[in-house]
Amino acid sequence: MSTPLCAVRNAVFTLGFALVLSMGCSKSTSPAASPAATPAAAATAAPTVIAAKNPFWMMYKAAHDWAPDIEAIRLSQKDLQGYKNSAGDAGLWEAAFASPSLRQYRLYTYAVADVPPDVFKGVTAGMPMAWGGETRDAMPIDLTLFNVDSDAAFQAASADAAEWLKRNPGKELTALELGQTAKFSGPVWYAQWGTKAGGYSALVDATTGKLLGHK
Repeated sequence: MSTPLCAVRNAVFTLGFALVLSMGCSKSTSPAASPAATPAAAATAAPTVIAAKNPFWMMYKAAHDWAPDIEAIRLSQKDLQGYKNSAGDAGLWEAAFASPSLRQYRLYTYAVADVPPDVFKGVTAGMPMAWGGETRDAMPIDLTLFNVDSDAAFQAASADAAEWLKRNPGKELTALELGQTAKFSGPVWYAQWGTKAGGYSALVDATTGKLLGHK
């Protein structure tokens, strides 16, 4: 990447806010398929948290069935009750897909287990919502450049944050998201520990796996 380091550092917060705020906070409400209504035995089940790419492509397929011209806008790690996210793996992943022709977007989730009453195992689709189109801070993700999975991105980001984490023991990862802005030529992973005001955040190139900057 040719972006100057100071601009990259400034972009850490720009990307973080764009990924969190660009699509709103609508909840997924309708299954994309007909999931079995079997209660999850999360308390006794072996951990099955997973990295992002396989769930993403399953959500992409479901979204493509909704609108063939979909564009991926955001991919985010979420929490699933009874399952602990670890090292870039998660029990729940959420992706935002937008259709330029429909001027709508939908949130899709992939869960590793049923957690009644609201979470279903597999892919679930949210209701279509109005979409105002791409912005410089929330651009479509170039999927041809999406090479680095969430676990590898986490490793790169956590290696960079190692000294800060030693000085701040117990700080949990609070965000791990994939997005793209006009500041970069391809998709970028955004990782954050603690809060934006008092935490540590890092950007990792989702094509090469290289650290782009931190704050």
